[in-house]
Amino acid sequence: MDTAWPIDLVAYKRTPEFTEETVPAALLRDHRTKPGVWARILVLEGALHYQVDSLGISETLTPDQPGKVYPEVLHHVRPLGQVRFLVEFHRQAGAAPVDGTEHTPT
Repeated sequence: MDTAWPIDLVAYKRTPEFTEETVPAALLRDHRTKPGVWARILVLEGALHYQVDSLGISETLTPDQPGKVYPEVLHHVRPLGQVRFLVEFHRQAGAAPVDGTEHTPT
């Protein structure tokens, strides 16, 4: 899989802010974005563990280190104490809008 981040991505949607108490259960277990949907996990405060087994990614996300989510690749997060974060969804410029939710549960 090519893990290069395309340069022509445009942000089109953001989730609300989540905390360690409000993070949706679906984000804590493996899930994936739909075809053509990239995302950035933006930590506003604290830290979040980000795991992508198929790409060998196991990292701590912080305000200085966002996470990159690739289309259709299983991933999950885990709060590391108090945290505030959101997810910003992207698609390639000129691509058709994504219908419905951007995530597909496993």
